[in-house]
Amino acid sequence: MTRAQFVGESAPTGEWKRQGNRFTGRISRDAASAPGEGPDDQGLWPVEPGRYRLVVSLACPWAHRAVIVRKLLGLEDAISLAIVDPIRDEQGWRFTLDPNGQDPVLGISYLSEAYLGTDPEYQGRVTVPAIVDTVSGLVVTNDYPQITLDLSTEWVDFHRPDAPRLIPAERAEMDQLIAEIYTDVNNGVYKCGFATSQEAYEEAYDALFARLDVLDKRLADRDYLLGDSLSEVDIRLFTTLVRFDAVYHGHFKCNRNKLTELPNLWAYARRLYQTPGFGETVDFDQIKRHYYVTHDTINPTGIVPKGPDPRVWTD
Repeated sequence: MTRAQFVGESAPTGEWKRQGNRFTGRISRDAASAPGEGPDDQGLWPVEPGRYRLVVSLACPWAHRAVIVRKLLGLEDAISLAIVDPIRDEQGWRFTLDPNGQDPVLGISYLSEAYLGTDPEYQGRVTVPAIVDTVSGLVVTNDYPQITLDLSTEWVDFHRPDAPRLIPAERAEMDQLIAEIYTDVNNGVYKCGFATSQEAYEEAYDALFARLDVLDKRLADRDYLLGDSLSEVDIRLFTTLVRFDAVYHGHFKCNRNKLTELPNLWAYARRLYQTPGFGETVDFDQIKRHYYVTHDTINPTGIVPKGPDPRVWTD
């Protein structure tokens, strides 16, 4: 069995077992707290424009979702954005892209400082996205699946007038797709890349491409996964697809096909990329440097591939 990239998330059978989300507070219109106060008895924080800071890595697909949704809904002025360096060191995500290596709003050098300030006993992996309260410096949430849903449902008073409705009134079909895509695609590429046994890798690989085939067929007669309208599930799929050929195909050994060889998925992904709010949030340089430099058990040389040419997304 090969050495694990993240030992605490590798099962004895060689499977990748992603850690849970430690901070699961929510910013809600139903919060009983007044502006400036902390969470109420139910763990709900008040909706308050200008108060919260969304910390992301442009390399991370989970964080990328929140970047896209924030932009599509017009929440840039309501929720500020902090971007960490794509290269993590032994202390985790760093604010080295900012002057003096500190986030100018939070005044910290590492996201781990906010994590440990919220839970001094925290020993898990520090992850993005995270929403930090600028009043107290506490981490409100790192619950990435819930963050984007709440941007759509709890911040409606601050959406731009023509913001898309990303969550349909009837959610059953979307939620089922979200679950399938998370298991086999979003997390599936990681289960391939971080597997430490041949059996675990092949099981994840087969599930990944079986799901991509189903999705490719689904998109043969529609523009979006739910039909004619963009929704949350499209954003969740896009952030994996846009990294597929640049990272997952080679680095994570997801190499049955390139995305460009799956005709309907490729046309769909390009269409989204060229939609305002999507392509301008993609940074292929940061994406490639993060994966190829920080995953030293997979790519010990740290060499970052020169391709693929990003112009294929627009030409």
